Amino acid sequence: MIKEIVKDDFFLSQVAEKATKEDLYIGTDLKDTLQAHLHECVGMAGNMIGYNKAVIIFLEDEKMHVMYNPEIIKTSGNYHECEEGCLSHVGQKSVKRYETIKVSYFDESFKKKIKTFTGFTAQIIQHECDHLKGILI
Repeated sequence: MIKEIVKDDFFLSQVAEKATKEDLYIGTDLKDTLQAHLHECVGMAGNMIGYNKAVIIFLEDEKMHVMYNPEIIKTSGNYHECEEGCLSHVGQKSVKRYETIKVSYFDESFKKKIKTFTGFTAQIIQHECDHLKGILI
């Protein structure tokens, strides 16, 4: 179901609760909502659509990927400054992101995975993981 984008800073600044198998439907809502915003967005976190659960979605090579309880377990490469925007906020802000990250997460079947991401995909995941920590850019 396509959900409204949350813009309430108080809600967005809360730390997300761990997701469980009962929260798998959030991934579907994130897919539907991201699909509706592909012209302006490449990733979302659960709290952006009203769920205070640790779930994110991001676009990589034109494919949507959902992560439950993502945790960045290693960073490497350059730590560079970039400009980012967000559907939950007006305008863009300067942030620093690592070039390469290793992420532990549960996939859409709630199977544990560990994968390394680089470049723009790593940047998107870092942005969405910040949302789960209540960090607003």
